[in-house]
Amino acid sequence: MATFMLMTKLSPDVTAKMKNRAAIGRAWLDKVKEKCPEVKFIAHYGLLGPYDFVDIYEAPDAETAAKVSMISLANGALQAESWMAIPYKKIVELASEI
Repeated sequence: MATFMLMTKLSPDVTAKMKNRAAIGRAWLDKVKEKCPEVKFIAHYGLLGPYDFVDIYEAPDAETAAKVSMISLANGALQAESWMAIPYKKIVELASEI
């Protein structure tokens, strides 16, 4: 499985409902688990910056990661990007091959 980071910026109408954040987040997670049962979430963080949240997760392929991003966009995200994360040790290994 590959590791991905979902970078999410919430839409203004969702950020206006921050008191309901736990319920909104649970509904989103339930939808991801229903549509992408093979996805395994590792960590979830709130951010101070251009994105509101980062979710670190494992998925079998880029298509599944794209689906996670699309579910986010369909459920209140203004922007959702899934970035592939490569372990540092693997980057060093790849660099030694060039």
